[in-house]
Amino acid sequence: MKNLVILGAGTSGTMMANHLVSKLPKKEWQITIVDQYKTHYYQPGFLFLPFDIYTTKQVKKTGKKFIPKGVNYIQKKIDKILPEGNKVELEDETLAYDILIIATGSKIAPEETEGLLGPLWRKDIFDFYTYEGALALRDKLREWKGGKLVVHLTEMPIKCPVAPLEFTFLADSYFRKKGIRDKVDITYVTPLSGAFTKPTCTKALNYLLEEKQINIETDFAIERVDNDKKTIIDFADKEIPFDLLVTVPTNMGDAVIERSGLGDDLNFVPTHKHTLQSKEHDNIFVIGDATNVPASKAGSVAHFEAETLADNIILFTKGYKLKEEFDGHANCFIETGDNKALLIDFNYEQEPVHGTFPFSKIGPLKLLKESVFNHWGKLAFRWIYWNMLLKGIAIPFVSRNMSFKGKVFDIKADK
Repeated sequence: MKNLVILGAGTSGTMMANHLVSKLPKKEWQITIVDQYKTHYYQPGFLFLPFDIYTTKQVKKTGKKFIPKGVNYIQKKIDKILPEGNKVELEDETLAYDILIIATGSKIAPEETEGLLGPLWRKDIFDFYTYEGALALRDKLREWKGGKLVVHLTEMPIKCPVAPLEFTFLADSYFRKKGIRDKVDITYVTPLSGAFTKPTCTKALNYLLEEKQINIETDFAIERVDNDKKTIIDFADKEIPFDLLVTVPTNMGDAVIERSGLGDDLNFVPTHKHTLQSKEHDNIFVIGDATNVPASKAGSVAHFEAETLADNIILFTKGYKLKEEFDGHANCFIETGDNKALLIDFNYEQEPVHGTFPFSKIGPLKLLKESVFNHWGKLAFRWIYWNMLLKGIAIPFVSRNMSFKGKVFDIKADK
């Protein structure tokens, strides 16, 4: 019996378990997934928690319930990956593998910025990329009376690159509904040269910042936070004062990647951007936020990656050449407030374009344009996430048809 081990039972790991359980011959392969956390979070929902749009029950469930029958589930901490011996050390046992899938995700690392974890942390300085941070920020916003709100992005890459802007737009709408928008000065601070990560988006959508009277500070590379003066300071000694700082700290891969010597400076694993195979070890594959591929770290990207990776795992087990198929495809809803949202669709080579999605001329979703339909699409994705995406069920008009359908003899590939 051969062993395929999946490290991580978040979005990517859970999808891979569901994709592969019906594709790998059960008499030949045992699939094991290692979950470091009992709770599975719908992370896109963290954006809505601070504004009381979602409740806590809507963004978390027990992770084990999404792991299919036939997959060995282990809930333990991962200590180290030993690629030369094809083994993974857990807190109290060692697993051997023939194929390893790394799906350990990424986390915020506020300790990387001097002063961020100072006395103001989660008092006047908050993140919303964690469940605990989003809840603390929700409580703060409920009682906050106004002042200088600074929404700050430390550095790229981050999970869901549009989320800081979405937070800024939702904050504008939230304070207007509370009747205190005139008492809140909002500034968006980014290390990039524009508000959006894609130049096309910056050119097409900059009007939103002007329309909503949101200030923007670009090319701001933060050096430290001064908790006494309540300012953020960049390497050129530029200072931006705040009364309330909502920050997206440095994002890094799981610490097990560093302990195992498998990552770059941010603990992301060097990965072939089209096949999702490790660049260093042929029998290791990487998916989702754990990779260093130049695609967005977002659930939609993991969804498209999973389809390619499931195919390539089957090819690898049969000694076939891997498909260089994944093209960095991502589609992201961008909440703009007032029950409207934008939709962008792009890949490694293609900048976001105008038009409709998923059908040309019909839509119903509009690209690079605000609409109520886009907002509903964003909210509908939560149901799709829990009921389809995690379970590896094809999403109509979005997922491609899986090439193999569990029948290896259908594959037409080169050895």
